[in-house]
Amino acid sequence: MFETTIAGSLPKPGWLAEPNKLWAPWRAEGAELEDAKRDATILALKEQEDAGIDIVGDGEQSRQHFVHGFLERVEGIDFAHKVEMGIRADRYKAMVPQVIGPVRLKGRVHQTEARIARAHTRRKLKFTLPGPMTISDTIADRHYGDKVKMAMAFAELLNAEALALEKDGVDVVQFDEPAFNVFMREVKEWGITALERAAQGLSCTTAVHICYGYGIKANVDWKATLGQEWRQYEEIFPALAKSKIQQVSVECRNSRVPASLLGLLQGKDVLVGAIDVAGDTVETPEEVAAVVEEAIKYVPRERMLLCTNCGMAPMRRDIAYAKLAALAKGAELARARYA
Repeated sequence: MFETTIAGSLPKPGWLAEPNKLWAPWRAEGAELEDAKRDATILALKEQEDAGIDIVGDGEQSRQHFVHGFLERVEGIDFAHKVEMGIRADRYKAMVPQVIGPVRLKGRVHQTEARIARAHTRRKLKFTLPGPMTISDTIADRHYGDKVKMAMAFAELLNAEALALEKDGVDVVQFDEPAFNVFMREVKEWGITALERAAQGLSCTTAVHICYGYGIKANVDWKATLGQEWRQYEEIFPALAKSKIQQVSVECRNSRVPASLLGLLQGKDVLVGAIDVAGDTVETPEEVAAVVEEAIKYVPRERMLLCTNCGMAPMRRDIAYAKLAALAKGAELARARYA
């Protein structure tokens, strides 16, 4: 009951990448960089275990960005001539690569870090991949001319990597779809179809993470425009409840998402975000348990896991791991209350 996990990314050590920022430049290159990524992955696992996290991940230590870390191993993408593009309905601008031909995998994408992670923990292992809709919203199309067609092409590549990750010993494959909170109509029209294509044939646990974004200024400013209640989930949860995806990861702590919306995810395991990633204040176990107290009115206790609201890549490492420890202690407190 109330197993704990992370949404995906964790801060990188200062010797691996420039700290406290997204798209952080690497501190090394070549073989030295590969060694540093390996060491950082093992360290992230150890620190999650020390914090008391039940389902651990690689912390995305080998990726500069959760989307581009996948795209770097895909043919048909031009990284040499990036263009500026609005992301998440122009919430912010980013320099993105361009799709210039049919997309194909160059080979395995995350085999190295997945196998390193599996070899260095006995706990359940979760691995994250970007979802096809979010990829399509984070890259410039100069080939397909159709966003849905391009998303389905990426879904096939994601599926190939996800099936391979399962063979590597991964227990949970999670697809990150922050775009689901922006393009709600498209989610119902084709987003879930593309997501299910990405997860096709998997026998391990499947999950989708939907949130309001990293704790960066563009996202914080956007949240300030959403009013007293954030009801984006209300439009997509009924469709997700009918999907084949088994788990849904959502943002709850310090958000204005009405807890009653969680009741729309009947039949799914719900990863309740009980740790805020947009602020440096470390939650108390009582505050984590308070999120459980509200969510348990709508989610059966046996179907609830506790998670971070989103990735923690831009945060200070000491704060991030203190928050993970609070998450684990809060879960213990909730287990004692609801056993």
